[in-house]
Amino acid sequence: MSNVFVIDTNYKPLNPVHPARARLLLTQGKAAVFRRYPFTIVLKRSVEQPEVQPLRLKLDPGSKTTGIALVNDANGKIVFAAELEHRGHAVKDSLESRRASRRGRRQRKTRYRKPRFNNRRRKKGWLPPSLESRIANIETWVARLCRFAPIRALSQELVKFDLQLMENPDLAGIEYQQGTLQGYEVREYLLDKWERTCAYCGAQKVPLQVEHIYSRAKHGTKRISNLTLACEPCNLAKGTQDITVFLATKPEVLKRLLAQVKKPLKDASAVNSTRFALLERLKAFGLPVECGSGGLTKYNRTTRGLPKTHWLDAACVGKSTPVVLSQKGVIPLRIKATGHGRRQMCVPDKYGFPKQHKKRKKTFLGYQTGDMVKARTPKGVFEGRIALRHRPSFRLEKVDIHPKYMRCVQRADGYEYTQKGGCDVAPQV
Repeated sequence: MSNVFVIDTNYKPLNPVHPARARLLLTQGKAAVFRRYPFTIVLKRSVEQPEVQPLRLKLDPGSKTTGIALVNDANGKIVFAAELEHRGHAVKDSLESRRASRRGRRQRKTRYRKPRFNNRRRKKGWLPPSLESRIANIETWVARLCRFAPIRALSQELVKFDLQLMENPDLAGIEYQQGTLQGYEVREYLLDKWERTCAYCGAQKVPLQVEHIYSRAKHGTKRISNLTLACEPCNLAKGTQDITVFLATKPEVLKRLLAQVKKPLKDASAVNSTRFALLERLKAFGLPVECGSGGLTKYNRTTRGLPKTHWLDAACVGKSTPVVLSQKGVIPLRIKATGHGRRQMCVPDKYGFPKQHKKRKKTFLGYQTGDMVKARTPKGVFEGRIALRHRPSFRLEKVDIHPKYMRCVQRADGYEYTQKGGCDVAPQV
């Protein structure tokens, strides 16, 4: 697993330690468990002049999952890794359900009320709630890790593809842009757009080549919109033929390919919409922020021979990436955003009619839904998250537990945690 965070009795972050060292401190009674996820211990003494090694927190923001890595730039060791799963789609679905319910209610009861949507005003920099939740999740975890570790710098993948540099190669120097990095920028963009699949035969997990849809011999352009991916047999078979001639016997493939050319990248659009807002939030922490691109991230990961995972992509963000990255023994923490419940007081059925009313109190007997507890009962020992019931027994997994047997391990904080698996994903190109 990853290293264990350590804070002293004054809650000052110290150097993370190996799990064996943390286990020894707990056994000797010199420390106590402060938090279960991420696992943090608190010393029972204060450290006046601690010798801490500065760490860099690296982020690879994504539409669905964000990679997080804590790297020591001095020795290239990955101290902590996590993958944060967002709930942007769940937020959007909830808002759509609420909108439909309210519209149905207005049609039934206030049919003749004048519309008020023109009276609404949005502040500058407003983002949809589904995108705002992604930024809030990342901001929460950056602040949380800054409390537990001596973080002195931040790195963020600001752009997935450096489109401006691809369209204007002379912007940062012709030697820089037409070198190796230019190929990684273009190739990474095409891999995402065409889903790592041959555009002509649909082959996957084979070496793919960059192909001009309309060949240069037939006055095709060099623009990104005229590029696709093809396996070697299809690339050789097409040659300089016109795309309509080459796919004359496959009208479905031709229709799909031409539609894919104009298809926008939905996930990339979500990341692009939040990248600068996230950058401003990170700058508010008062730490130096380094920015990088997706092409540079892949270049760093490929040259270091690392597999394709979210947390390893995060470790390779930016030019500050050490020449050698040590990932031995690191198991990423899987974090899933679940939210803090809902404020809806009346629960409707599928037709929009009121079905039940929500309880007025969120807590009962000092507990709330989502709390992680450990219960020692006559039937055995149980550990997990509880579901709140307004009666003297709570639901823990598949059994009912009385609160007198329970001990709270960690309060509900809007996230679910799992720590399993490791670096077992085959490298991808």
